[in-house]
Formats: sequence, C-alpha cells, structure tokens
Amino acid sequence: MAKEINRLNDLEKPLITEEQNIVHKSDEYDSYKSSDENGSIFMVLLSTFVAVCGAFEFGTCVGYSAPTQAAIREDLGLSLAEFAMFGSILTIGAMFGAVTSGRIADTIGRKGAMRLSAVFCIAGWLAVYFSKSDVSLDLGRFATGYGIGIFSYVVPIFIAEIAPKNLRGGLTTLNQLLIVIGQSTAFLIGTVISWRELALAGLLPCIVLFVGLCFIPESPRWLAKVGDQKEFHAALRELRGKDADITEEAEEIQEYIETLQSLPKTTIWDLFQRQYIKSVIIGVALMVFQQFGGINGVSFYASQTFALAGLSSAKAGTVAYACVQVPITFLGAMLMDKSGRRPLIMVSSAGTFLGCFLAGTSFYFKEHDLLPEWRPILAVAGVLIYVGSFSIGLGAAPWVIMSEIFPINVKGVAGSLVVLVNWLGAWAVSYTFNFMMTWSSYGTFYIYSGVSIITILFVVKFVPETKGKTLEEIQACINSHR
Repeated sequence: MAKEINRLNDLEKPLITEEQNIVHKSDEYDSYKSSDENGSIFMVLLSTFVAVCGAFEFGTCVGYSAPTQAAIREDLGLSLAEFAMFGSILTIGAMFGAVTSGRIADTIGRKGAMRLSAVFCIAGWLAVYFSKSDVSLDLGRFATGYGIGIFSYVVPIFIAEIAPKNLRGGLTTLNQLLIVIGQSTAFLIGTVISWRELALAGLLPCIVLFVGLCFIPESPRWLAKVGDQKEFHAALRELRGKDADITEEAEEIQEYIETLQSLPKTTIWDLFQRQYIKSVIIGVALMVFQQFGGINGVSFYASQTFALAGLSSAKAGTVAYACVQVPITFLGAMLMDKSGRRPLIMVSSAGTFLGCFLAGTSFYFKEHDLLPEWRPILAVAGVLIYVGSFSIGLGAAPWVIMSEIFPINVKGVAGSLVVLVNWLGAWAVSYTFNFMMTWSSYGTFYIYSGVSIITILFVVKFVPETKGKTLEEIQACINSHR
C-alpha cells in the first residue's frame, strides 16, 4: 500500500478532488511499444487540442475586461463601482464553478463537464453581447466565470488521464500556456474591435470544443471509476492504438482506483492537525501572496492603468503586455524543473517588486508633477517587468508546490481550501483595484511591491525546495524547516 500511495503524489493543477491524485505522476506503468505510441499519437493530440480550447476560453474570459473598460463604461454609462463589479464578478462565478466542478466531472464525465462549461460560457457571452445595462452584463460575466471555474478543473485532469507517460508532462503544460495565449489574444483583438464583437469572438473556442468533443473518447480512468468496463477498454484502445497491448495499463488503472478508494476520508478540520498544519500554512500563504501582489488588478484593468499613467496610446501598452506574457510563461515552464521552485519564486517576486516600484514611482511623479517625459516610460516598463516576472514564476510555482506538499489522504480537501483562498484573493484584488487607484495610484503599486518583499522573506524562511523529492522527503523538509 505504501508503495502505491507514493506513486500518487504528483498533483498537477488547482481545483482538486482526491480522484485527481491517480493521474499526475504516471510512472506507474513502465512502457509502451514505440510503434503503438506512434500509432496512437494522433488521437491523443486531437483530444488534447479539443480540451485546451477550454483553457483558451478561460484566458479569453480573464482578458476581456482589460481592453474594453473605457468603451463599456462609455456605452452603458457605468460608474467605476459598476465596472469594478463587472470585472470582479468573473472570479465569484469561478469560485462556484470550482466548488462544484469535481462532483460535476464525476457525475457526467470529463466530456460532459466540458460541454456544460461551454454552455455556460456561450450563454454568458451572449448576455454580454446583448447587454443594455449593468445587470445583464454582470449576469453574463458571472456565467462565463462559472464555466471557466469548471474548465480549470476538468481540462488538466482530462489531459493527464488520456496522455501516455512519455507525453503527459508536455501536454499538461499546454493548459497553462493556452490560458495565457487566450488572455493575450483577447488583449490584442480587443484593441481593434468593439467590446460587443469581442464578446462574440469568445464564442469561437466553445464552438470548436463542442464540435471536437464528438470525435474524441471519454477519459478511460473515469469510465473505469464508474464501472463501464466495455467503454473503458474501448476508449483506452482508441487512445493507444488498435494494435496496442493495453492489458498492463488497464490493470494499473484499476489498481490505482482501488487504492484511491481505500484511502481514509478526511475533512477540513483534519488539516489543522500538527502533522498537516505547516503544509496548510505554506499552501495558503503562497496563494495569498500570489493574489495580493496585485496580478488580477493589473491584468483586468491594464489598458486603464496605462491611460492613467499618461501613455499616449493605452492600446499600445496593452499589446506590449500581451506580447510579453506568452514567451515568458513558456520560459517559466521550462525552468520549473531545472532551477527549482524556491529560486524561481524568489526571482519572480524580486521582479514583481521592481515592476510595481517603477509603476508606483511613475504615478508618484504624476501626482507631484515631476518629470512628465519619464512617467509613461516608467509606467509601461514597470507593468511589463511586473507581468513578465509574475509569468516566469509566481503564476505557476505556487500551484506546483501546493500539489507536492500535501500527503495523499488530505490532498483533496487541502486543495479545495487552497483554491478557495486563491479565488477569494482574486476577487478581492480585482474588485478593489480601481478604488485603490482612486485613493492613491502610487500607493496602490507600492503596497503591491511590499507584498512582493514579504513573499521573498516567507519563501526564504518557511518554504522548502520540493524539486526531485519524494513525499516523505518533502514532509521531512517541512517539519524540520526553520
């Protein structure tokens, strides 16, 4: 039993239920014949492409408010508070989606959950497109938030459950990359089309997803879990190739499901036991620092931030933001297993400190009418340094660490707690950002820069390096870390 449990320790992404723990470290089955892998690669890649349409949709929803703020407020006559609610209510919907996503995916399957997510996103985008007031605008935004809350759970899980061992790592990283590409695409397209047209553009990933789901198999692991043995073997054979020997892998999947189901059930109160509390503190704190460093405020309202700083073309700043985000995120994914989690977070936090400090200084100069020619330069440089630094480490590393620090029997409930904290932080920052900028634009960025400094100190003091360690080694590091 101990050996089987140790093999389940890699959790890849947020919005976790205990079932996820069977899929993220699949060194459990050793080999497939190279000819079988070559024969089945098309269906695996097709299935992954269809699934990451959901990740792209996630990014599109997140990136929608940045290039559209001024136009929506002008066309619908929204106050600052009304637009702040519109921008932030996405995260409230995502919280509800996160809470219900595991049960939905377990009940109607991974494909069914993706279909349901697409329905909510389509309904939300149509509500936004036809909006004449803030009420329908908010309802539409909430619906898209609920949809992406489910997407953010089911997409990485589906990919991890269908991919063979030799492709799993690379394919699962596509989820985060497509989220960033979707966000950047919304930024770019939003600078050249109207906000209503951008809402219609948000329908396209959902349509591709809907059509694509008709041509790919369901997750074999979910089929095995619900006891549909005939469909389980058919789906696994479709993914591995008609001539592949799937006997060993099928037996391994059945064995791990039985192992998972034999684990003791835990509640949230179990997390406060002595052996878990340090892991909980680390996981929760990293999510607090990630969100309260200001990322959702800066990204949701990037265009308006550039305009307030005096940049002659806020759209140009938004385009630059989008162009920086994608390659840096890709670089961060490559560095994650090479440099380690701790140094990546510390370097990333140092960069976000510098970026926020430069942006804050730009607004300070504007407040005191100093160096007018330098203000836009400092603001753009600060925001770009900030988003680049965040993308290389703080965006992904806390999720990776969170997936590694919890023992298998508490990963489900611990993951749910950490994800809830993350979404609450996302809502708080995205809702308060505009009000804080009205209070003190330079003070807002200086506060965010202070959070970055605290993040570095916390990581140095409390967070162990988890790269290349077993669960037992990680737990020993946490319990002995001073």
